[in-house]
Amino acid sequence: MSETNNFYFPCPVEQHYCSQCGGKLSRLIPPGDNRERDCCTQCGAVHYRNPLIVTGTVTVHDGKVLLCRRAIEPRYNTWTLPAGFMELKETTAQGAIRETVEEAGVQPQLGQLYTVMDAVRASQVHIYYLATADSDAVDPGEESLEAAYFALDEIPWDELSFTTVIETLKRYVADTEKQSYPTHFFST
Repeated sequence: MSETNNFYFPCPVEQHYCSQCGGKLSRLIPPGDNRERDCCTQCGAVHYRNPLIVTGTVTVHDGKVLLCRRAIEPRYNTWTLPAGFMELKETTAQGAIRETVEEAGVQPQLGQLYTVMDAVRASQVHIYYLATADSDAVDPGEESLEAAYFALDEIPWDELSFTTVIETLKRYVADTEKQSYPTHFFST
């Protein structure tokens, strides 16, 4: 496993202008707050930047786990669990299902919440659900070069994309040996 696996999606680009009035933003501590925020010098709006949520699945069919080979940066051409950023007005479960369909062409049957990881350096929270699939058929979308199911002893560990994917899969392999799947919470 290489050090590049510690690369995360970048944080959102800094905002320089107010989305409400177009005025210039300044970094300052607003009244009643305790940290610097992007504040509009023209209309007084405070622009909060909060962590992004990534949601996905550990989808299994006949004991094999579904992985997608990334067709986009970051980490182009590496394997990942199907996952992505939540959209507005969807639940984490809806986002996990949508991402699995978009990236692998697989309609998962969602199970329990499996891992919740604070990716602090990336200002993100990654959430994975356990899921099953009715068949091993895949139809990768445009964000995936390919999708495939891997036996647990065939997971391409040196070609995995992100630390959160690696840690989730490590826990899944260990939990499968014990036949016990608790929900895991940790930081990367």
